[in-house]
Amino acid sequence: MTEYTYRAMWSPNDRSYTGTCIEFPGLRGRGQTATEAIAAVERLVNQDVAAAAGTGWTPPESLTDREYSGRFVVRMSPELHAHLAVESAEQGVSLNQWVLQKLTNRRR
Repeated sequence: MTEYTYRAMWSPNDRSYTGTCIEFPGLRGRGQTATEAIAAVERLVNQDVAAAAGTGWTPPESLTDREYSGRFVVRMSPELHAHLAVESAEQGVSLNQWVLQKLTNRRR
């Protein structure tokens, strides 16, 4: 069975947790705990995957099962490129390392 990417978030309006699956953005599960919400959306995902078997529809690939190269290309304005190049030079690191540091710090 494919391992998909699940998240749970508290919904103050509903006073319950909402579980989501990133690979199936239209599905939502609810529960009184985060674990219950994840289990609810996981059941929906499993139903969709099982239903797909005879229809010719291929379920999405898991984001976490993919192999990533560690490389991606980003397009930006020349002005932003120049700004980041100056910042990286001021810090004494390559532009690649400077951008990586900025991205890493945003994850927190």
